[in-house]
Amino acid sequence: MLLVETLIEYASHSLNRPFSYIYKGNKKIERGYRVLIEFNHREIVGYVTKVSETNKTVEELEDSLGFRIDEIKDVLDSSPLLNDDLLQLADHISEYYIAPKISVLQTMLPPSLSPRKSSLKAPKIAYDIYVRVINDDETGLTSKQIELLRLLSQEDKVLKREIKSVSIVNKLLESGRIEIVKEEKRRLAIPDYIYEKPPVLSEDQQNVVNEFNSTNDDVYLLEGVTGSGKTEVYLTLSDQILNQGKSVLFLVPEISLTPMMMEYFIKRFKNNVAILHSELTPAEKYDEYRKIAHGECRVVIGARSAIFAPLSNIGLIILDEEHVESYKQDVVPFYHAREIAIMRGKTHKAKVLLGSATPSLESRARAQKGVYHLLMLKNRINNQKLPPTTIVNMLDYRNIDRESYIFSKRLRQSLEKVLANHEQAILLINRRGFSTNVSCRKCGHVFRCPTCNIALTYHKTDNMLKCHHCDYVEPMPESCPECNSTYLMKTGFGTERIEEELKRLYPECRTLRLDSDSAKIRAKIPAVIESFRQKEADVLVGTQMIAKGHDFPDVTLVGVVLADIGLSMPNYRSSERSFQLITQAVGRSGRKDKMGEAIIQTYMPTHYAITLGARQDYELFYRKEMEMRKLQSYPPYTFMAAITISGKNEETVIQVAYDTVDYLHEHFKDDGVVLGPSTPYIAKVRDQIMRTVLIKFKNYALSHTILGDYIAIFSNKNSISVSINIDPYNF
Repeated sequence: MLLVETLIEYASHSLNRPFSYIYKGNKKIERGYRVLIEFNHREIVGYVTKVSETNKTVEELEDSLGFRIDEIKDVLDSSPLLNDDLLQLADHISEYYIAPKISVLQTMLPPSLSPRKSSLKAPKIAYDIYVRVINDDETGLTSKQIELLRLLSQEDKVLKREIKSVSIVNKLLESGRIEIVKEEKRRLAIPDYIYEKPPVLSEDQQNVVNEFNSTNDDVYLLEGVTGSGKTEVYLTLSDQILNQGKSVLFLVPEISLTPMMMEYFIKRFKNNVAILHSELTPAEKYDEYRKIAHGECRVVIGARSAIFAPLSNIGLIILDEEHVESYKQDVVPFYHAREIAIMRGKTHKAKVLLGSATPSLESRARAQKGVYHLLMLKNRINNQKLPPTTIVNMLDYRNIDRESYIFSKRLRQSLEKVLANHEQAILLINRRGFSTNVSCRKCGHVFRCPTCNIALTYHKTDNMLKCHHCDYVEPMPESCPECNSTYLMKTGFGTERIEEELKRLYPECRTLRLDSDSAKIRAKIPAVIESFRQKEADVLVGTQMIAKGHDFPDVTLVGVVLADIGLSMPNYRSSERSFQLITQAVGRSGRKDKMGEAIIQTYMPTHYAITLGARQDYELFYRKEMEMRKLQSYPPYTFMAAITISGKNEETVIQVAYDTVDYLHEHFKDDGVVLGPSTPYIAKVRDQIMRTVLIKFKNYALSHTILGDYIAIFSNKNSISVSINIDPYNF
């Protein structure tokens, strides 16, 4: 009999420990297997952490352990789900981010292999069924059987479903003339691009490659202005690593960038590439995961979760656009892909390369201190100049166009020039939907999300009101629910409204839109990008997903329609995000032979994030923003942690929040600053009322101990949930 310790699938701090079960079956069972168990009278999935033989009876075990022991119902796997490298990584992540270990394992594994009950219904291996000839002796066969046997003999193998006569196939199988061959089927169709010979590197690119190869640091930061050729540096270094017999892990921040990077890498490395990101179907994820685990490829491209790809012998990990906040997961476990990349790099003795035109302040500060090795690409390819940029003050009525309150006179003039010259433009507004607010003119009622209590956004395409935080939707009403008035007012604007305005002002203008609404259909992202690249549209309207990484040779105008949207957010990173978005957007213009321009519309024309973003002056922005962070004791000058207390009873949540503050004050004393409790910007999500407590500290080891002790005590509170976000982004 075996004594088996398992983690259960519930990602709760109060249950973050192994539970003991016995196994009397004949199946092989080891650490890293999933098992079917009963917990609290419910059938769930467990993850095995330890297996040991015992000579004791069940009764003796229960007496010695002091609790009842159930028997494992079934063993679900025939081999461990994770190798030693990833198991060790799971331990590091759980410890660093103070997260339940099962939540880390569930994040690391695809749905079909996840240690949760839902995985049992997830897609498994799919096979193509072939038949092939193993004996061409025609003795005793009918004419029809001989005809088919001779036909099959001409091929190595034939798909069984392509043969019309099932009865003849069955007869040939029974007589031993043919056999069934099963081959695992890949459900992700990867395009077969034509191989492209690598271009000759520029002097700047070659210098960066030489410096990278001649030094032996763990982490490198490649800072290169937009259009400086960072992608070709990535490809060149990846080629060198593959020639050494090692693997490459390449991460992009947005799914919208994956098809483009996939094309670059497949053109260079052909069938040696696998894709992993959240928009793949569970079946596609399962196939790609197995392909990687079986060593069938040595290059993996994907978004944040691809950092857990089961690659072996990794030589290089690259994070493109390392500054983007989507690398930080916003649910438990709150990991950042950059930190996980560094952890994996140490395990594999691999170099980690972070790339960006606008590095995060944390990464640049580490490079300044010599923790990261700083590499620079200061010039665009062929020394092409950055586009001239105009800031338009939308507070000045002289800049407002009579026909449109959305587009300034300056932006309209430039749009008309682009259309006349048959060139292309990108219009960016970091807000989707048609109108950001719907209210009643008569009584003032604002339509809000019933579970989050924030204003619903109107989407004209499907005439729906939507919550952009919990995905709640409802049809656009015809009257006010409070006073029955039909005078409903729509205010604010997003990508849908911009697209409609373009069509109204320029009926001949061909437009495309790309935001997270239009991208809900998986094939839409690459289709829209390729369509725009092929000049099937004049203007591309979108959110931040169109501002990063894309290379459109005919774009000569970028318009940031409302540059200060993010500056009003109550977040210490708001200036940094706005600067990065403007800089990245401006960099999409004039990237090839044609000179481009950029126009930035704003109600805050003197804000340094906007003026320096327009100038693409990262150095000055970095110094100014670092001064602000130092004055306010924000990262990178301190570490931070955010504790979120949530529950349905507001009184209980508030009480636990104040108890949390008292506990932290008592234990941190002068070693940290405790702020709160406060009501977050979005105070209610899916009926859960929330309060937050923020801690700033410099002694990481001490703080980690205090927070670990805190979660052990407070996670046992009834009717509330407590989570800790290490290195939070949205506070």
